[in-house]
Amino acid sequence: MPKAAGLYYTRSEGGNSTKKPVVLIHGAGLNHACWPVELRRLNGRITLGLDLPGHGRSSGVGLQSVEAYCAEVISFLAELGMYQAVFVGHSLGGAIALQLALDFSPHVAGLGLICSGASFNLPAELLTRMSSAYSYSAGLQLLKKSSFAAATSQTVVEKGASILSAARTSVLYGDWKACAQFDRRKQAGQIRVPVYIACGQEDQFAPPAVARFLAAHLPASTLDILPNAGHMAILEQPQRIARGLSEFLTTLDGLDDQISLKIPLPTEKQVSSRLQNDGRGKE
Repeated sequence: MPKAAGLYYTRSEGGNSTKKPVVLIHGAGLNHACWPVELRRLNGRITLGLDLPGHGRSSGVGLQSVEAYCAEVISFLAELGMYQAVFVGHSLGGAIALQLALDFSPHVAGLGLICSGASFNLPAELLTRMSSAYSYSAGLQLLKKSSFAAATSQTVVEKGASILSAARTSVLYGDWKACAQFDRRKQAGQIRVPVYIACGQEDQFAPPAVARFLAAHLPASTLDILPNAGHMAILEQPQRIARGLSEFLTTLDGLDDQISLKIPLPTEKQVSSRLQNDGRGKE
């Protein structure tokens, strides 16, 4: 796998390099392998699937805030020289994509938010169980039980559970802590780029009400509620999501570019300074 700014990633050439590239940002405790082939190889465009810090093959430690992960993704884009992209995020990855649209809007051509939202509906016991070595396994079981629709095949459930089980305990806990602290409901209306929203009908962490809130507050959004899917809809309904995302991207391609691709990406020093000035920083 290639690496940029310390992050390993997959790359699918997929077709026309003049179209906006797609950057896939995985969810809490996951890595690039959570994206099925239908989503990792989108027809007609370059698609990159990241491993966030401390996840998959990327070294370092997991972070504990969406803003800190956001800064890492911007550094990744800067090293590749990609000035604008469509960010598609699942769960925590969707929160990161939303934050990018708020903090670095000139570099966001569009968003794909899958099983995500401006806030999350997390049971308090999830973080409590994951915070202790003694109860961590119980936390994993709760996560497994709550992440899939009732009709999802055991094969798909076990695939998702195996990816989660491979994550370091501190990484998985930190990711869900970042989700618990994330709340951009008051800022959601500031996002003006086109957005594709996909939500599992049985999602317990980002339920349909969360998705409908996004759709109501994002002026250029499309909402797709997925039957027989929970929080791991990318594994449960990959073809449906790929179809909806591809249709969204086709519509996006038809829009006139509103932002020049020559806007320089901020340097790592500028990113750090911006976060510090906002009273935020890497945790």
